Amino acid sequence: MLTALEVFTTVVVGVMVGVEFSVAFVMNPTFSALPEDSGQLARAHGGRMLGAVMPFWYIGSLALAAIWAVAGRHEGGAALVVTAGGLLLVSVAMSVLLLVPINNRGKTWTPENRPANWKEQTKRWDFFHYIRVAVIIGAFALLVAALA
Repeated sequence: MLTALEVFTTVVVGVMVGVEFSVAFVMNPTFSALPEDSGQLARAHGGRMLGAVMPFWYIGSLALAAIWAVAGRHEGGAALVVTAGGLLLVSVAMSVLLLVPINNRGKTWTPENRPANWKEQTKRWDFFHYIRVAVIIGAFALLVAALA
């Protein structure tokens, strides 16, 4: 049963890393290259869509890592899982404190109502998102190492 939990947790976190990596390095650069207001509208839609799913995914990943850490506390790699859980906790804190406030504003923007500094806010979100992606990649790598 522990093996199933380990694999499931690693897959859930790995897919989350893939989605967030894609947002950072594929989707947002693509949106930025769209003409006129299309990119800003696409980011707003993405913010609404992923903003509805990601809280459950981030907290669920953290919960799975915590369960794995407790259930496997006497197994090899337990310290790696605890460290991965700590990184996932950092990613949740970053999300709540830094990224969600910007996202909550950005997902309501249209070309008619967006603030004058919307591009700066978007760049700030991207900057924090790059850091968060690095953090969750670290967590994922530690979970994979714990499986070995």
